[in-house]
Amino acid sequence: MKAVALLASPRKTGNSTGLAKCLTTILEENGRDVVTFYLNDLTYRGCQACNGCKTRSETCVLLDDLTPVLDEVAKADVVILASPVYWGGVNAQLKGFFDRAYSYLTPEFVTGPVRHRLPPGKKLVFIITQGGDEALYDDVFPRYNNFFELLGLFEKSYLIRGCDLSDRQDYRNRNDLLELVEETAEELL
Repeated sequence: MKAVALLASPRKTGNSTGLAKCLTTILEENGRDVVTFYLNDLTYRGCQACNGCKTRSETCVLLDDLTPVLDEVAKADVVILASPVYWGGVNAQLKGFFDRAYSYLTPEFVTGPVRHRLPPGKKLVFIITQGGDEALYDDVFPRYNNFFELLGLFEKSYLIRGCDLSDRQDYRNRNDLLELVEETAEELL
C-alpha cells in the first residue's frame, strides 16, 4: 500500500498536520510507503481553465511544483488530505490542489460512463481541524465528499475532524482524536 499525504496548513506544527503525521507514522511503522507534501512550501498556480487536460493531454498541462504531487496522488492507494478550516472551508493551499485535480477527470466526465482517469480502489482520509465547536463548518467534508462520490474517485472515505482546537498542538491532548487516527490506520492496514 502506498499513501500520499497532502498537508495544506502553513503551520508544520499545527493540528491538521499533527494528526496527519500521527496517521502517516503508524502507516510507516507498519511497512507502508508514505510520501508527504507540504503544499504551503510549493509554488503552483490554480487551474487555468485551459482544458488542456481534456483536449491534448491526460494530465494537467501546467508544469510547476504541483506536477509531481498530482502524479503521486494518481499512483497512491490512500490519499490523506489535511487542512485547517479557514473562512468556512478548506484553506487556499488545498483548494488549489482540488482545482488542479480537475485534470483527473475524463473529457466526458459529466455524461460518460468513465468519469475519471484514476485507478480504482483508492481510499481517502480527510482531516480537517478548526477552532469552534462541532456545529460550525460541519458542511466542509460533505461538500467535497459528495462530489468525490458522484465521480467515483474513492472506494471509501474516512473523516478525522478536530473541533475546538485553538492552539497549535491542542490535538495532543485530545484522546478522542488520537484514538480515531489509530482506528483509521487499522482499517487502512
